[in-house]
Amino acid sequence: MVIYLPELSADPSQFPSPEQAMTEPDGLLAMGGDLSVTRLQQAYRQGIFPWFSEGDPLLWWSPSCRATFEPGSLSPNRTLRKQLGKHRYRILLNQHFTKVIQGCSDPRPTQQGTWILPEMQQAYLAMHQAGLAHCVEVWRDDELVGGCYGVQTGLLFCGESMFNREANAAKIAVCALQYQLQRYGGGWIDCQLMNPFLQQLGATSISRTAYLQRLSELGQLQLQPGCWASTELPELWWHE
Repeated sequence: MVIYLPELSADPSQFPSPEQAMTEPDGLLAMGGDLSVTRLQQAYRQGIFPWFSEGDPLLWWSPSCRATFEPGSLSPNRTLRKQLGKHRYRILLNQHFTKVIQGCSDPRPTQQGTWILPEMQQAYLAMHQAGLAHCVEVWRDDELVGGCYGVQTGLLFCGESMFNREANAAKIAVCALQYQLQRYGGGWIDCQLMNPFLQQLGATSISRTAYLQRLSELGQLQLQPGCWASTELPELWWHE
């Protein structure tokens, strides 16, 4: 099947309207451009994100439905609370971004490769250094066992990826993420595409139109200062 896609210009702010995205494959919108901080920031503000595999051109997406968590929708269940109490995990923010994105880039057991290619890692590291991308880290003793990272756009956290090196570590990271966001006036999390893991955690699927409206509203607001300071969450954060 031949696919004809708009090619992005040199202007990093110019993207086709997300409503012009294809239905098959769902959400494919444009190709080309670059992964500069300015272009990525403009993309997230418009409900667009990059996603491509090795050997593919740089592709941009805005799917017809988005997986999202509303504020207050995430909290550790009884099993997870027992695990947190037993192992005394440390939850760090923004202290080892490179290690988190490398953990997310490791192929899953059912995958042969990764979409978080070296150029993607470098692009989001630049976003992190610009204060736009952030990470949550789950440590047990001196071992990083899980985490997640994404881009903050106003009051909306646009999640990019997460990983486990120990059972439930990604769940802990996402719950800790929403806890921290709510402490500073936020709590909305966009997880892009729905999957069984997100569904199990309680994510809801909303239409592109509804998502863009929410993005427009939340993007005009700001978290209270200090949310993404490099720090450690209080030991019993899940009890607060």
